[in-house]
Amino acid sequence: MKLRIFYDSYCPLCDAEMQQIKQLDTDNNIELQDLNQVNFASLFPHIDAELANRILHAELADGTIIKGLDVTYRAWEAVGKGRWLAFLRAPLIKPVADLGYLFFAKHRYRISYLLTGKQRCDSRTCSR
Repeated sequence: MKLRIFYDSYCPLCDAEMQQIKQLDTDNNIELQDLNQVNFASLFPHIDAELANRILHAELADGTIIKGLDVTYRAWEAVGKGRWLAFLRAPLIKPVADLGYLFFAKHRYRISYLLTGKQRCDSRTCSR
């Protein structure tokens, strides 16, 4: 595992992106962990689930925690598609892109509804 991603499976867009990344993960570099799983706190006591639900968190193989668009970039990079997002990490663009991500994260359910017609997932409405 190169990257363990802690994501909100109740968000339709978030869940769709994670499932797409996992489909492309032929080398099994990415481990997905749902923040909504019943035993999350006992499995990952070092992750604040409330904070991770506000901003995407991931753990690198060495235990380093990364957040936000850094997670998204690393995930797509791990499946060979990082070049499409590399510009978002460029020094002049990174601050603006990070603000855009924070806006998306805060309003992800409304944005999901506008784009998919679903505001929230449950075990019967998304990929699981």
